[in-house]
Amino acid sequence: MNLIGISAHYHDSAAALIRDGRIVAAAQEERFTRKKHDPDFPAHAIRYCLQEAGLTLADIDGVVYYDKPLIKFERLLETYLAYAPSGFVSFIKAMPVWLKDKLYLKQTLKKELAKLGGCKEAEVPPLLFTEHHQAHAASAFFPSPFEKAAVLCMDGVGEWATTSVWLGEGNQLTPLWEINFPHSLGMLYSAFTYYTGFKVNSGEYKLMGLAPYGEPKYVDLILDKLIDLKEDGSFRMDMQYFNYATGLTMTNDRFADLFGGPARQPESAISQKEMDIARSIQAVTEEIVLRLGRTVHRELGVDHLCLAGGVALNCVSNGRLLREGPFKEIWIQPAAGDAGGAIGCALAAYYAKSGAARVPEAGDSMQGSYLGPRYAADEIRRQLDEYGAVYRELDDNTFFDQVSDVLADEKVVGWFQGRMEFGPRALGGRSIIGDPRSRNMQSVMNLKIKYRESFRPFAPSVRAEKVGEWFEQESASPYMLIVAPVREDKRIAMTAEEEKLFGIDKLNVPRSQIPAVTHVDYSARIQTIHQQTNPRYYRLIEAFEAKTGCPVLINTSFNVRGEPIVCTPQDAYRCFMRTEMDYLVIENFVLAKSDQPAWEGDESWKDEFQLD
Repeated sequence: MNLIGISAHYHDSAAALIRDGRIVAAAQEERFTRKKHDPDFPAHAIRYCLQEAGLTLADIDGVVYYDKPLIKFERLLETYLAYAPSGFVSFIKAMPVWLKDKLYLKQTLKKELAKLGGCKEAEVPPLLFTEHHQAHAASAFFPSPFEKAAVLCMDGVGEWATTSVWLGEGNQLTPLWEINFPHSLGMLYSAFTYYTGFKVNSGEYKLMGLAPYGEPKYVDLILDKLIDLKEDGSFRMDMQYFNYATGLTMTNDRFADLFGGPARQPESAISQKEMDIARSIQAVTEEIVLRLGRTVHRELGVDHLCLAGGVALNCVSNGRLLREGPFKEIWIQPAAGDAGGAIGCALAAYYAKSGAARVPEAGDSMQGSYLGPRYAADEIRRQLDEYGAVYRELDDNTFFDQVSDVLADEKVVGWFQGRMEFGPRALGGRSIIGDPRSRNMQSVMNLKIKYRESFRPFAPSVRAEKVGEWFEQESASPYMLIVAPVREDKRIAMTAEEEKLFGIDKLNVPRSQIPAVTHVDYSARIQTIHQQTNPRYYRLIEAFEAKTGCPVLINTSFNVRGEPIVCTPQDAYRCFMRTEMDYLVIENFVLAKSDQPAWEGDESWKDEFQLD
């Protein structure tokens, strides 16, 4: 049975192809269109999935959508009626979009699929729909390594649900309970993202990265005024401070008065206040997640937990839940946000329609999340030649030796290998890598290569067998979704003067033997590298370790700020030439910046990509 899953028309549009329960391919539309968080129908992603599987649309047994638009429309109408006449302007703006596209989504999808398949609408495969949180839950449980597990989904909102709990067993997912809109942990976190001047549905990572620079001064205020948190983790929000239910912004004037002033303007200077607010909402989020985890464990009596939904991308709360929570093991869907719903809805439909037995795979069945396109040597050569690029093609032995030498010399390398990752993280397929031992590498990579805020932390890629030697973490973290402390014996103690520093002044104090990936609170967002899922990246780290004694590399996504992660060799070369990267490596092709022809318009990326 061949099924295509689709996530589209809100944000992070994506497609996935499932063959007899196995994920063959998955990709986000943004990677092809170069429009970050592209919400449009994922025509490019579907074409890629069909090509990867060697199929045409006529071979597909069903197309599954990750949402039930009529139920979502019902929620929209009920919310506007409940708050009327407040929100009339927002209502007027929303209705044309719904009446034109979203309300008649079935016809819209048929039309788009027919155009893609070159056929009549009557000839497109049958359309199926799952609920939004059902798609999240299926994306979390079915690819997991567990036969039986609790499933916790937390996001902004689906149709009505914002938090839901499920029991997964075998090929079945049973819904247990949920918290409904407008009470939403995802919306609460996004409200603070908005208030601190970052972009909603994009800047939540920044808020999380900013938190360690602040103090939790506003925790009591948040819990007293904004959210009524119960011991079991359930909660209700005081909606008089929020505008997202009916308005065009996340927060309102009451919220601003509560925190002593208007929201920070995007791109303006970040003050200690924003750092303290970030720390406070992060602490509240972690407490809610911990309480929910304990409740789910107590109610279901299972030792394994699966997570999905946008809140599951909060790797700091994930780390605390793993270390302090009651579960023996946790598995998190690497594309935990809406894009992953494409995989989830297809898997949910497959097990519902086929009744097939589910056999969990060791590790998981996401294949390292390397589910996107790969490029053969002839195609790489053709694309590079179009730019007049200067390159050398090396055999493997020379290749790994020379690239590890370059890294040990503190050079920054664009690393493009194998299949592209699915989800928001670069995992060693489309990455920018460097030496974590360098004291200035974090600021260099942020300001001269990523062109983003200097406080943003970078993640360490570490050989899976060595993770416990460098971090207070023993279990695998292949998808960069767990934050853990750096081991005490790898840390550098702060002086009395350094201990007195506040905020961003903490940034340039080296914290460990790998300062470029050690955050100011001695934590790191870990990615464990496994030989079976990414043998080339694993081998590079082995070669780097042989030269330096360090089995760790810096890993950040291969893009500039506001740009989707690169997809093609041409994308990679453009990004390489627009930044101060030293080397570009595409499969066995090695390019030195100093050898390349002059590049016109180095600042052109700022016009091409909207800042996140």
